[in-house]
Amino acid sequence: MSGTLTVPRAGAGAWLPRLAWAALAYNVLVILWGAVVRITGAGAGCGDHWPLCNGVVVPQSPTLHTVIEFSHRLTSAASGLLALALLALAFRATPRGHPARLGAALSLGLIVLEGLVGGVQVRLGLTADSTDPARGLVQGVHLANTFLLLGALLLTALWASGRPALRLRGQGRVLGLGTLGLVLTLVLGMAGAVTALGDLLFAPTPGTPLDTVRRDFGATAGLIENLRVVHPLLAVLTSAYLVWLVTALRRWRPSPGVTRWGAALVGVLALQMVAGFANVALKAPGWMQLTHLGLACIMWLVTVLLTYEALSALRRVPASARRGVTA
Repeated sequence: MSGTLTVPRAGAGAWLPRLAWAALAYNVLVILWGAVVRITGAGAGCGDHWPLCNGVVVPQSPTLHTVIEFSHRLTSAASGLLALALLALAFRATPRGHPARLGAALSLGLIVLEGLVGGVQVRLGLTADSTDPARGLVQGVHLANTFLLLGALLLTALWASGRPALRLRGQGRVLGLGTLGLVLTLVLGMAGAVTALGDLLFAPTPGTPLDTVRRDFGATAGLIENLRVVHPLLAVLTSAYLVWLVTALRRWRPSPGVTRWGAALVGVLALQMVAGFANVALKAPGWMQLTHLGLACIMWLVTVLLTYEALSALRRVPASARRGVTA
């Protein structure tokens, strides 16, 4: 595995990493704005029409909810244009076989899928005040696709900046345990999306969190309410595993990158736990939900970075140490 990838530093090559990092930052903002749509109940602002809004291209005399939903569609469409530009620039600035091309293609595909999932949600009426259990499923899938999109954009930006491609063969248990960390973080995010939906549709019961849990398993409670408790339980499990993973990777794959992003992940986990407790204590206000989601995006990206650094560090580990890892 080579230490760096060749990316021209003039013309299109100079713009490729800039565009990739900009696309990543922009999509995080789009995700947060999508949460605003959910929190404000504006998901039905364009009715059950998609991709049109209330049956027209540009809504006339729109309500506030229509403005919020339509603006989200516009910002999402801009994400697609950014992805197209990123793909075109990657093919122009890099040679055949360069991983930035693969990353840009995956990013575009995931953005298209993101739009389709959103469209299905609108066409099926799984927006606004809908308590259909299918809405929880779609919400979780939407979040999973969002995280995968952010991961693809992050890898594209790294590869466009000259960072090495990944070699999965010979990685031993580091690959398996790192993948498990990513899967747990992804599932945690999906569960969080369902819990956030439950907080929106079924306001937490006045009193202690236990009072809310009792109601969530009452005779009249629905599936979305039943699943609300899964997220905090999974958060404890996932956090414990990720802290252990950081410690293990520092020992198995010692490198500045693993040390840096391992420390960053532990810090983000601590912030996220505080935010989670505050969200429960404050009965899930909108601003706290946005903070929690923003930290979740950062946590996912840092976990991807840590895994990437650990897999990239294989070339710097002596053969004797590698035998210990793969045993």
